[in-house]
Amino acid sequence: MFSGIVEGTGVVKAIEKEKENVHFTIYWQHAGELKVDQSLSHNGVCLTVVAVNREALTYRVTAILETLIKSNLGLLQPGDKVNLERSMMMNGRLDGHIVQGHVDQTATCTRVEEADGSWYYTFEYTFDKEKARQGYMTVEKGSVTVNGVSLTVVNSQDHTFQVAIIPYTWEVTNFHTFRPGSVVNLEFDIIGKYLSKLLRYQ
Repeated sequence: MFSGIVEGTGVVKAIEKEKENVHFTIYWQHAGELKVDQSLSHNGVCLTVVAVNREALTYRVTAILETLIKSNLGLLQPGDKVNLERSMMMNGRLDGHIVQGHVDQTATCTRVEEADGSWYYTFEYTFDKEKARQGYMTVEKGSVTVNGVSLTVVNSQDHTFQVAIIPYTWEVTNFHTFRPGSVVNLEFDIIGKYLSKLLRYQ
């Protein structure tokens, strides 16, 4: 379980394919604090730490085929930045929203607009009416997770939405690398999914 409050970015150092799985070695300044079996969000995808090199400040995670299909992890190259968040501590404040780390689908950045110190990003995703009935959609002023970042939706349409990014988020996350055409991970609000399913049984 995560909150969507990204702690920082890691850098992909190596990628190794083994059958249908892909192993990622990632440099992160906090890698020395990690332990094997720990859950860590990578661009919003929950992956398990399988090895830690404390001297090199690197660790290793593995993504299975299903994860590669549904997320943008399969597009990563050495040198790319990934948003990282350790699992949420239950004795603290929930600053973002409830994030599972289970990516629903990808979206494409279609526009980046400067707004006098902040930025508006527009994203487009494949819209499916049946999936929308199950809560796989955005709502105005609702929550959405983009590459693991908890954000508030503005200008929600059937297949597009916008988010506003403040300078701190722009610097700390990999949002500053996004351009039109960049592919990102989406996780829709789990509360909306539960409510949508409950309503189908009314």
